[in-house]
Amino acid sequence: MPRMNIIQAVNSGLRCELQRDPKVVVFGEDVGHFGGVFRATANLQNEFGDQRVFDTPLSENGIVGTAVGMAIYGLRPVPEVQFADFIYPAFDQIVNEVSKLRYRSGGQMACPMVIRAPYGGGIRGGHYHSQSPEAYFAHTPGLKVVIPSNPYEAKGLLVASIRDDNPVLFMEPKRLYRASTGDVPEEEYTIPLGQAEVVKEGADITLLAWGAQMEMTEKAAELAEKDGVSCEIIDLRTILPWDVKTVTESVLKTGRLVISQEAPITSGFASEI
Repeated sequence: MPRMNIIQAVNSGLRCELQRDPKVVVFGEDVGHFGGVFRATANLQNEFGDQRVFDTPLSENGIVGTAVGMAIYGLRPVPEVQFADFIYPAFDQIVNEVSKLRYRSGGQMACPMVIRAPYGGGIRGGHYHSQSPEAYFAHTPGLKVVIPSNPYEAKGLLVASIRDDNPVLFMEPKRLYRASTGDVPEEEYTIPLGQAEVVKEGADITLLAWGAQMEMTEKAAELAEKDGVSCEIIDLRTILPWDVKTVTESVLKTGRLVISQEAPITSGFASEI
């Protein structure tokens, strides 16, 4: 089994779905010939052509708006927003069109799409390249919000997201893009959306995180173990819908819960949990 970083795992997941389903299309700013600013779409245009992997103008609302039309007419678009910080021009499209299309059409139309967006800090990107806006979108019925924390999750959750008939915001922790490596199957596989993972069982306290904060949480658990504290670690993986059952069962066992999020404290998703 090859070892991959998150960038390679995302690329592998996109390749699997482009090969499997001719309705899948990938597009965004610089994703074609250049292969994306982080190289997540490298070589895909060469392999699948510029009708299925292509560049767009610098217009996030146009990118997502185009994806809505594609989804209505039977395609499965995977648009990329180059940085999650740039997603706000598309906020109206995502919140008022993408997420509500199935409901407003009485179930006659779906809007299957995956909006990929690198998020978070840790790359010295400043205030326009370091935001964690997941809580804005977790308030949106009809939308799924998925955040992997390692390469294995990145591929499995991405493939599952592309196959889902609902719109998914797929947020990738860019600080870990090349820092996190692991074994990833070359063949296709899926990880269920809405299902957290108990990474490590423990008895004294539950530690919960998602995305890049999982690395911090695991390091904290190692330090706590040296002091005799048995930590149970949960990777939430999906923000919307989130796995209430797994978290509740863990906290009923340990009696304590600590949540680590990268986003601002006020109205962050940790408050919901």
